[in-house]
Amino acid sequence: MDDPVQLIQKALVGLLQGSQPVANISVASNATEAVAGVSSPLSLSSIFSLLLSFAALREWLKLLVIGGAIETTRRCCLRLWTAVVESFWLTACFEQNDNSYSWALYWLSKHPSWDKARIIDVSTRSYGLNSPAVAIYGDEVDEQEGRTLSYLPSFARTYTLWFKGHYVRVTRSQAQDGFYNHKEVLRFDILARDQSVMRDLLLEAKRVYREAQAHLVSVYVSETAGNWRHVASRSKRPLKSIVLDPGMKDLLLNDAKDFLDSADWYAERGIPFRRGYLLYGAPGSGKTSMIHSLAGELGLDVYIISLSRAGLDDTSLSALIAELPQRCIALMEDIDAAFHHGLTRDGLDEEEDESDDGDEHQQREAEREKEMEKEKATVSSPLSRVTLSGLLNALDGVGAQEGRILYATTNRYSALDPALCRPGRMDLHVEFRLASKYQARELFKCFYLPSHGREVVVEKAEAEDHDSAYSSVSSRGSSTSSVDGDADETTPLQLYEGDRHQSGGPKLASSQVFALADRFAAAIPDREISMASLQGYLMSYKVRPIEAAESVAAWVEKGRLEKAKKSKKDSTAPNTSNV
Repeated sequence: MDDPVQLIQKALVGLLQGSQPVANISVASNATEAVAGVSSPLSLSSIFSLLLSFAALREWLKLLVIGGAIETTRRCCLRLWTAVVESFWLTACFEQNDNSYSWALYWLSKHPSWDKARIIDVSTRSYGLNSPAVAIYGDEVDEQEGRTLSYLPSFARTYTLWFKGHYVRVTRSQAQDGFYNHKEVLRFDILARDQSVMRDLLLEAKRVYREAQAHLVSVYVSETAGNWRHVASRSKRPLKSIVLDPGMKDLLLNDAKDFLDSADWYAERGIPFRRGYLLYGAPGSGKTSMIHSLAGELGLDVYIISLSRAGLDDTSLSALIAELPQRCIALMEDIDAAFHHGLTRDGLDEEEDESDDGDEHQQREAEREKEMEKEKATVSSPLSRVTLSGLLNALDGVGAQEGRILYATTNRYSALDPALCRPGRMDLHVEFRLASKYQARELFKCFYLPSHGREVVVEKAEAEDHDSAYSSVSSRGSSTSSVDGDADETTPLQLYEGDRHQSGGPKLASSQVFALADRFAAAIPDREISMASLQGYLMSYKVRPIEAAESVAAWVEKGRLEKAKKSKKDSTAPNTSNV
């Protein structure tokens, strides 16, 4: 049987000689004669000659060459044009998950050219400082509604403005982020060749945002996706509003400031630049309030790490801590509860019941709810997926973030593992105890001292008539008798009645407030009542300082009776169940 290559050669030779060998290809004898008629095997040049002999094929080749040359030229010209245009434009993109997105949006909302926008979105949602919204002028006076109208940049629209003599185009759009989520993207195009223009715009946006945030503390929480989300911007709490024992506030503040200024010292000695504080003690003693105040004093944002968050494990916890910024406060509240039935805290000190203001009904409701929570915890309490080993590695492992300050709080210091409390993880341990007489005195002064230290005298009125916290002298009509204008300064202090705080209380001089504060502190037992309980009590006498000082002894005695009754009830409960 003939080789297939020989058969192809026979067909090509027949075409070149003008014959028709198709019918004779299958005949073996004719194939031998056709091969003998060919002087030499078919060459490559002859094959090309054969292909070019077809007119249609020649036209196709011409079209391919000419079209390829045109397309190549077009692409080169387009790329050259793009390069020329890009040499005159600077472009920056901001994604929603980054803090710079908030800076750019806030700067854009404050730009004067925003008033000239013709197509906008209107919203009544509240965004806080990070809002891309611009409040409508005149709507802020309507405070009864509680919601104000705001402008929002529209999606897929281009806004133009001028920045330092340069033309700027701004586009806010949405992009797909996974299968179900979307993310916002903000794009700035600046007509300028000097890159310093873009740098100036970014720095100005950051400066404007920081100035607006000068009196605020940003709070972030972790999401199940593993990133940090801004949830609120809270007003800074003055450090003087925190009443602690002498020296505690200075210790915490000065130590944190010294740490933040010692980066070079840590680097020279090869020590990880991290600092941890463990605040422990009775509930309601001011641990969280102190951390809030320190964040404002240090100018740091707060990142809340909830060890009981759904889906959080050792790997995601390490990733979260590694994503912390270099200068921030990481907060872990009730760190002991993460390894004991989730958020349930059994066996807490009984001082937790001191947080109410003395209302018997509220006390009974709180006790009932606490008992129900304990029963649920004993039946089924899912354990946290974060292990102690994972937490320790996240705090000081190889991937742990440096430059951050960690604050951990607990109400049960003895329940913590010693490995968690060692230096390098928790460097400074500070105990927050129940209120002392000094704290009670200072808290009373904080409530009732005149603003800015101004001293005013007590209003003169009838000794037998007691003023109200929400009624004036002129409104009492016949119940008010005339006041002697020559009355001496020894007029007894008035008692204000009522629970509403719409009007101001009695105007007392500083010396009178000091005397009432001493009287109030004398009635407070040392280290028996929490600061939260004292604050709740004084809040119920917001404009009645005299009555607050006079009624505190009865309030303390009532609290003791309630505590003794509860203790007696708890002690007799097992005997009753056995019967």
